Amino acid sequence: MNERQLRRFIEAVREGRLPRRDFLGLMSGCGLTAPMASMLLMNAGVAHSQAARPQDPAMRVRGGTLKLVFWQGPTLLNPHFSGGLKDDEATRIFYEPLAAWDNEANLVPILAASIPSLANGGLAPDGRSVTWKLKQGVTWHDGEPFTADDVVFNWEFARDPATAAATAGFFRNVTVQKVDSHTLRVVFAQAAPFWPAAVATSMLIPRHRFLNYMGAKSRDAPANLHPIGTGPYRLVAFKPGDMVRGERNPRYHIAGRPWFDAIEMKGGGDAASAARAVIQTGDYDYAWNLLVEDEVLARMEGGGKGKVSAMPSGHIELIMLNASDPWTEVQGERASAQSHHFAFSDAAVRRAVGLLVDRQAIAKYIFGRAGVPTANYLNGPPRFRPPARKMELNVGKANALLDAAGWTRGADGIREKSGRRLRLVFQTSVNGPRQKVQAIVKRACQKAGIEIELKSVTPSVFFSANVGDPDTNAKFWCDMQMYQIAMVEPDPDSMMRRFLSAEVASKANKWQGANLSRWRSEAFDRLYELASRELDPLRRAALFIQMNELVVSAGHIIPLVNRMRVQAHAHQLVPKLTSWDLDLAFLHEWYRVA
Repeated sequence: MNERQLRRFIEAVREGRLPRRDFLGLMSGCGLTAPMASMLLMNAGVAHSQAARPQDPAMRVRGGTLKLVFWQGPTLLNPHFSGGLKDDEATRIFYEPLAAWDNEANLVPILAASIPSLANGGLAPDGRSVTWKLKQGVTWHDGEPFTADDVVFNWEFARDPATAAATAGFFRNVTVQKVDSHTLRVVFAQAAPFWPAAVATSMLIPRHRFLNYMGAKSRDAPANLHPIGTGPYRLVAFKPGDMVRGERNPRYHIAGRPWFDAIEMKGGGDAASAARAVIQTGDYDYAWNLLVEDEVLARMEGGGKGKVSAMPSGHIELIMLNASDPWTEVQGERASAQSHHFAFSDAAVRRAVGLLVDRQAIAKYIFGRAGVPTANYLNGPPRFRPPARKMELNVGKANALLDAAGWTRGADGIREKSGRRLRLVFQTSVNGPRQKVQAIVKRACQKAGIEIELKSVTPSVFFSANVGDPDTNAKFWCDMQMYQIAMVEPDPDSMMRRFLSAEVASKANKWQGANLSRWRSEAFDRLYELASRELDPLRRAALFIQMNELVVSAGHIIPLVNRMRVQAHAHQLVPKLTSWDLDLAFLHEWYRVA
């Protein structure tokens, strides 16, 4: 970490955007003790209580339009069919969960009246059930009451295999029971150590709008594009991949919220133009997920209209090596889990490609303050963080591995084996930093006799949930791909679900399965099963660390950098952000100051 990055983190603590505890944890990761990190804050004039200093309510401005720019435009507005974070964020404007994670990793109520605990009787001592009390008086945007029937319906909707819901994993192996109109019980098939993973943080859709669109008819529901939720804003207009507009919900269940009269989310373009629209021109109030070279952002900040915010997270930018054959159909399906990749089924090839990735250079020259180099898939929270793995760049060793495995060089220097050339297609979304990473990897692979064809896909297509798009990251119809996997809760459960055999993305589940690499391991499945019912937090953390080792050592995942959550916002905007949930998880609390 350089001096400029350090100063930015200190300033984030001063302004209350970065909790003091997170700053201490970040410094610890850089080898600095907690007392020394505290001294840094003290010497910079940051008082211990300053991070929590509230804004003067009299300075808050009510009304106006909150303008967001998301360079990945949302394609639909149903949380059960999300194609990635951009869909989740847009959907969160209108739909809400029972609870959300704040920046201190506390679960706080949204549609729930309170958070279940042993003390209030909401949590069963054996970990087998959770009882939720719902807020009274909450209505959907059309005026219909929100009740326990709606929550039960979401469970029924998502668990139906014909629905092919992206959220199916959150509702699997649980039963949701109505106790009364505003009480429900979630019963687990076995003890659930991380019980919020089921139901708690999933956005909820209205039963009366989707009841006639269950199962195979679910994709035809008009409300997929016209949400009727409980959120702070109700829909005015939606153009998939382009624009979302909403107006203040007059029936919102939190008095005096939201602060703005209207909201506009503009999609498309690229991350750099999104940052510029906030920091330099001031055309927008907030820009999301700024995967932009750090030196470019630093130059923009001289514009005076806004600033960059970088928050620690568990996000990981990675390269994925396909375990399946994306070029051959098996029973009418490309990249079928029943097939095997011609090159990556060879561990030597996977290991060689891993040795050709220069994480240090990628972090230093491309990501800057937005990323920390890592060879681990799992990077937090601290109790789940594995020991640091060696980050090795070694072209000579890569060549030796390929030689020993029988991949011989042809006349043009490209390796081949059994008549198949070692030629790979490497795809990612259209984005400056990602194209630069692709170029670095391609040059290194050339030195080892591996030919790489680069492919860049428009983000609205690459991250699309549209089953008709052939170039989505879920279909993975190429050899390698790169993108970010976001950790949106302070527990590795959903991160690790992405490698379960039962979660393989396929034609049968409309490519909604979380396991996009198609890598399968009985040993991993067993560890995940043990962790899913281990109530002792230390033993559970140890299981996740073992899972990380299996995933990384298998070589189908090549971690690059632990991504910070980088956003830009206008100087007058005060967004309530969290490292452990969606950016818009607390949208109702966002306001502007005079």
